[in-house]
Amino acid sequence: MTKSPRFAFIKARWHAEFVDQALAGFTARLAEIDAAAEVDCFEVPGAFEMPLLAQKLAESGRYDAVAAAALVVDGGIYRHDFVAQAVVTGLMEAGLATGVPVLSVSLTPHHFQPTAEHRDFFMAHFVKKGREAAEAAMAIAATHAGLETAARLAAE
Repeated sequence: MTKSPRFAFIKARWHAEFVDQALAGFTARLAEIDAAAEVDCFEVPGAFEMPLLAQKLAESGRYDAVAAAALVVDGGIYRHDFVAQAVVTGLMEAGLATGVPVLSVSLTPHHFQPTAEHRDFFMAHFVKKGREAAEAAMAIAATHAGLETAARLAAE
């Protein structure tokens, strides 16, 4: 890519202490890959609000990719599965509708309890997933830039 990549990162505020770790991993890994990469961070109340904002950010033309992070836990009611599926589908549809990659760092554990063991695991796991999302964002942005360059050269 010839310009520095720019990414949007959406964080759901439910379980913010975990979700914030995804942003920490994302920005740390980007700094290792390309120190000039930029990240604009946006917050939403919960996971369900992420797809619409992702679509609006993608439509803005400012971003090479959009990443969205949330923790959707099983609170003992069916809404858990409904929300998780709606969010992932909505994020995918936002990318398809705009042509801008939209990445999900949305975790939906089968069993989550606010014990020290689970808290420690998910704190570390969100950092890892944020780092993986940064790698994916850089790779897909480069792929899209390469396709645009190839199309431009073919048209010349």
